[in-house]
Amino acid sequence: MTNDVLYGKFIVNYRIYITLTRRRSVSYVDNIRQSVEDERRYKRVESVIPVQYRNLRKSGESSTGSLTRNISEGGICFKTSQFISLACRLVVELELPAAPKPVKAISKVAWIRKLPVGDQYEVGNQFLEMTKEDKKMILNFIHESLNIDSPLRIP
Repeated sequence: MTNDVLYGKFIVNYRIYITLTRRRSVSYVDNIRQSVEDERRYKRVESVIPVQYRNLRKSGESSTGSLTRNISEGGICFKTSQFISLACRLVVELELPAAPKPVKAISKVAWIRKLPVGDQYEVGNQFLEMTKEDKKMILNFIHESLNIDSPLRIP
């Protein structure tokens, strides 16, 4: 049995085939990832902000603390040591720098992925509900982080 494989118009060694297909797959995934980044609805700000979260449906459950990876007007990304199912509703509380009070929101888990090292997960959350005042505080933080003049100053 030979280790040769048909790759396009060429017959190549199986090891080369695996390398070529992996490179093509990685390139394809990178292109998709870049496309998704380009089509994001809101600008993301890389930031490390303390966040407390708990499952909305489990009222007796205590909050779990973490740190954000990034934040946007539409949601946050943070790391956690526990798996949280997709579409799970969370109550999140963010401690934005210079904000007069914590920002509270109801969010849903839009995506989750296991990190390659350790038993950590990265969770993407979409904001579903929050007060107008809390939304303004997030927008102010994002605008200040991006050095954009913000007309939404909260006294």
